[in-house]
Order: sequence, then C-alpha cells, then structure tokens
Amino acid sequence: MLKKRVIFSLLYDNGSFMLSRNFRLQKIGNLKWLQKNYNFSHISFSIDELLILDVTRGERDIEKFSQHVQSLTEECFVPIAAGGGIRTLECARKLLHSGADKVVLNTIVATNPELITEIAKEFGRQSIIVSVDVKVENNTLSVWTENGSVEQKEELTAWLAKINDLPVGELYVNSIDRDGTGQGYKQELLINLPEKMRIPVIIAGGAGKFEHLSEGLNEQSIDAVATAHLLNFVGDGLEKSRQLLLEKGFDLAKWDINKAKNLKDIITEK
Repeated sequence: MLKKRVIFSLLYDNGSFMLSRNFRLQKIGNLKWLQKNYNFSHISFSIDELLILDVTRGERDIEKFSQHVQSLTEECFVPIAAGGGIRTLECARKLLHSGADKVVLNTIVATNPELITEIAKEFGRQSIIVSVDVKVENNTLSVWTENGSVEQKEELTAWLAKINDLPVGELYVNSIDRDGTGQGYKQELLINLPEKMRIPVIIAGGAGKFEHLSEGLNEQSIDAVATAHLLNFVGDGLEKSRQLLLEKGFDLAKWDINKAKNLKDIITEK
C-alpha cells in the first residue's frame, strides 16, 4: 500500500511566484526571493513532492520556465512535478529534461488527449499527473480548463472517468472556489470519483493549516494533499504540520529533518 503524501505547490507566472485566490493572482516575489525565503534543502524533509505550475496568463515561455524548474531542482531532494500550458511533446520533454520527474497536464484532456498517450509512450504513465480544476456553477460541479477560463460541457463524473482510462499516473483535483481561501478542501469533489479509481488522487484548493491537511488525508480515497498557500506555511509551518501528522498516526514517509542542515552546509560550501 502506498504511503500518504504531502505536496507543496508553487505557482509561477512569467518569472514571478504568485499567491492565488479563486484563480486571481497576486505576485509575491521572483526566484531570488523564493530561494531566500524558502530553504528547499530543508523544506524537502517536510514534504513528499514539490509541484510547480506555470499559471501565466497569455503567452508562456517554456524555455524560461524550464530554467526556473532546473534552478529549483538543485536544492530539492524530493520528486518534482511541473506543468501548465503543455501543448506539445517537446514542451513535456523540456521540463522532464530540466529535472522534473513528472509533468502536469490539464487542458489537453479536452483539446488533444492523444498527446497524453504520446508522452506516456516516451516517458511512462508514472511521469504524468492530470489536473482538474472544478468550480460550482448553478449548484453543479463543473470542469474548467485554460487557467480556469473555459468551462467544459462534460459533467465532472464523466470527465474523471475519462481520465481514469487514460495512461496517466495520478489525478490532481483542485477546487477553484476554495483556492487560496484557507477554508479547507472541498471534499464534495470526491463523490464524483469513479468507483474503481485505479490511480492515486491528490486533492488541492483550500488548505490553510495543519487541520486541513489532516482532514484530507483522513479520506480513504485521497492519497495526497497539496497546498499552494506560501504564506500559511512560511518558516517552520510545513515542518510542524508534518510532525503533527506523524503524531496522529498518518502513514507518511519519515525523513530525518536534522540531516537537512548538513546538506545545506554542503551546498553552501560548494
């Protein structure tokens, strides 16, 4: 049985890192700011995976994004997933060759699902996370693509069933309504999961404190919880949250946080 996981998400917009609330973005700093305020060699011992999403509005620069991904891999010792705006096999290659272990795909489920098969053939299905952004419209859970700007006509249940049949490794389900609110995950999303879900499920959107992570991991259908709220977990927030989860008996990997200091010293010396 796979262990549960805690995932930290970074939102990237054309060279800057952002906070998001209901998909409205607020800039907080560039790569230098991020590296100064977040010691990733230390944070790596408090999370199980780092997810970097390019949420740039308008034209994206895959070369620039890949360079930022590569910079973040230099201090991070957990798997890294990166995505946002991937429309071609070459875009996926650039990210995976820049140090990412997985790519995150979203809109191409609607526009070009065949590309998912191409990526899986070259890199394996375990290298693919498909994300789904969900919002309540007229008392119905609807799927949105293109950075939450295009509503899909297909019902959420059918959308998730389609993803379950694609050659992908994981599903990332994100609530637009709860995004950045710190009000907790929208667990109603889970009732739409296929009865026989064959891939691990990550829930996102709304985590603002330890209790929210705990509530998410308590759900049997959830394999991982994600948070993209940088400021809620600044300082030792992630470290304390992981320790509390372990104390509550969640089956997380156990990292030796003291080794982080030694690793940071080695990097600094170099």
